[in-house]
Amino acid sequence: MDIKQIFTNNQDWISRQLETDKNYFAKLSQGQSPAILYIGCADSRVTAEELMGLQPGEVFVHRNIANMVPNTDLSVMSVINYAVSILKVDHVVVCGHYGCGGIKAAMEQADLGILNPWLRNIRDVYRLHRKELDAIEDEGKRYNRLAELNVQEQCINAIKTAEVQKAVSQRNLTVHGWIFDISTGQLVDLNIDFQKITKDIAEIYRIDPS
Repeated sequence: MDIKQIFTNNQDWISRQLETDKNYFAKLSQGQSPAILYIGCADSRVTAEELMGLQPGEVFVHRNIANMVPNTDLSVMSVINYAVSILKVDHVVVCGHYGCGGIKAAMEQADLGILNPWLRNIRDVYRLHRKELDAIEDEGKRYNRLAELNVQEQCINAIKTAEVQKAVSQRNLTVHGWIFDISTGQLVDLNIDFQKITKDIAEIYRIDPS
């Protein structure tokens, strides 16, 4: 790709937006009030706004390898803090996808250098659900199931944070777990039992003892 083409594309995009609404950028520059925090994978095939059919300003996006929410990662913790406490989003979405390279790498016994500590978080998910995963003979289906379970565990990690806990009790914020099927384009709701998870982990992770 000729990198200069990006700037040509940008000008074309500006023209299309202004044809639809001549005040588009003036309104966009006035601020943001997204209703959703989307935590997804950095995979180049998975776009956030496009797959949800949303526009700029409607979703606050954070992406990393395999849509992780580790408590030791200051980047994702800062994003959650800002989106929940400052922007006052109503929904936190963790969205994984089938065919995830990070998930596949975590299931292989290989030294991947700087990626090792990051992938260890995914391997911890495998360890928690090893009995179920080892019972799946088809390797592809096992990968996909780990992707789903990883979403579930990252939702739990989000629920553990003080910001999310406070927003749940004060204004009914909700956490969702989704999977994007690249082969069909379909967005799948994993129907994470948010209320049950919140109740189950409350005794250990609850910030507010009241």
